[in-house]
Amino acid sequence: MGFYINVGNNVNVFCEDLNPCADKTIVFLHGWPGSHELFEYQLDVLPKMGFRCVCLDQRGFGKSDRPIDGYDYDTLADDVHCVIKQMGIKNATLLGHSTGGSIAIRYMARHKAHGICKLVLCAAAAPSLIKRPYFPYGQTKEAILEIIENTYNDRPAMLRGFGKQFFYHNVGQPMQDWFFRLGLQAAGWATAEVAKTWIEEVLFDDLKVIKTPTLILHGVHDEVCYFPLGESQHSLLQNSWLIPFENSGHALFYEEKDKFNMEVSQFADNHW
Repeated sequence: MGFYINVGNNVNVFCEDLNPCADKTIVFLHGWPGSHELFEYQLDVLPKMGFRCVCLDQRGFGKSDRPIDGYDYDTLADDVHCVIKQMGIKNATLLGHSTGGSIAIRYMARHKAHGICKLVLCAAAAPSLIKRPYFPYGQTKEAILEIIENTYNDRPAMLRGFGKQFFYHNVGQPMQDWFFRLGLQAAGWATAEVAKTWIEEVLFDDLKVIKTPTLILHGVHDEVCYFPLGESQHSLLQNSWLIPFENSGHALFYEEKDKFNMEVSQFADNHW
């Protein structure tokens, strides 16, 4: 069932609620520059395993409204809070991929894990997507500035290039076209503004205050959020498990989807 939730300032966020009568809930936060449809191969399986799956499109992406502002982590986390609060979600597992993982971390720290009892970080863009004087593991600032410039000048070409980084395996043209289509659904300004947020935001302090049990899933061959980011998350979180995906890049939820679905379902089903 698809519907919209107003998160304030006349901004409506699109939500999908599958298997709403199930006892256990997983809330999905997608990565840049896609939408909740990136989790297609989880939504095919997990509801049939007895999970309620709640997905939302971040503002500016997918089917959600496209305001000109509000693409910082605080506002994006506040959007998630509005959804969780208005839907009355309790004791859920919050799952975030890439930038969605960053938003999940900010949500947990800023909103004190409201409605959430477990956290799953998948190839999360944290604690910093870019290298800093005190953090040598991320992308260069110059690489992100190039993404922003290319977004403003030739967004389709930028998306094609990012698609080549996204997958570790040669997935073929149909899958590349699918990923490309999801990226085109976003507003250009939202695509660029979130990339600017990667430069401005860090999540070191956020990670340190999270006490919720956290499962970290990260592709060893990730060329977007390098594997040392997952290791850094593990070292900063008080109660976490890190599972490497030896045969995946940034798209671990597709490239090793059976393993991914098994790990998420077992963790969310209190088998940890």
